[in-house]
Amino acid sequence: MRRFFVAFGIAMMLVGCHSGLKSAPGASGGKNFKTYKLRGKVVRTDSAKGEVTVDHEAIPGFMEAMTMPYQLKDASITSELHPGDVITADVLVSQDPDADVFLDHIVVVAQSKPDYVPAVQYHVPTAGDAVPDFKLKNQDGHTIRLGQFKGQALLVTFIYTRCPLPNFCPRVTRNFAEIEKELAATPGALAKTHLICVSFDPENDTPERLRAYGATYIGSDAKTAFAHWDFAVPDKAVLGEMAKFFDVGLTNESDGTITHTLSTTLIGPDGKVVKFYPGNEWTVEQVLGDVRQTLGGK
Repeated sequence: MRRFFVAFGIAMMLVGCHSGLKSAPGASGGKNFKTYKLRGKVVRTDSAKGEVTVDHEAIPGFMEAMTMPYQLKDASITSELHPGDVITADVLVSQDPDADVFLDHIVVVAQSKPDYVPAVQYHVPTAGDAVPDFKLKNQDGHTIRLGQFKGQALLVTFIYTRCPLPNFCPRVTRNFAEIEKELAATPGALAKTHLICVSFDPENDTPERLRAYGATYIGSDAKTAFAHWDFAVPDKAVLGEMAKFFDVGLTNESDGTITHTLSTTLIGPDGKVVKFYPGNEWTVEQVLGDVRQTLGGK
């Protein structure tokens, strides 16, 4: 499967961490958009209009299956789409009376043109995938590697400390804090599990900054506070490989913020993927259930 990530503003699931929604091309500022999920086949494209016609399945909560043209939020990608491509996308519907509709965050899941090679090849973690032994530097300035946690159930998520939207990086970190509390209350669970929040902002997220950020969620900055939960950052080269493996789309914006997707993965004691949780809709109860099942129901 080949995939390309179009980073152009904030959707509800594929996240751009900005202080507010970007307006779509040709639309007035300040609009809020509701997001729906689309899957369908490209029928034709119109570069002049920045438009693509899609024969799509029913969009739950929005419309029945049909063939219709959609304006692309980023018109520059029109040339990257071809009739016959099977795509998934976010349908952004403005909540203002004029009801502007745009497609964003397009993923080509089946190509009509095999010669097309996207700029970045993303990998969607799948159960049984062996996880590379990525190297990071944690909040204490110590080098850690994912491979050192073999024998434990390892939860990995991606954040950056400057993320301004409470429902995105802070939300998944709060969820990890709840998971941490539940595991601490389960006899023997701490020794069999570990948590890591991986920053994708190596230029700003120093060990000191990661420690301060982590302490606000752990509730302590004691010497042993991070024994079970690391906040760590890879260098730029490793970050690129981690982002591709864990399906984290990243774009550094001109205002210093980072447009990104959300990615959380449960890795088993054997170092292989158990479960992948895209977006921010997974729950603490869901993940804890998967962790306990991974540990044999304990």
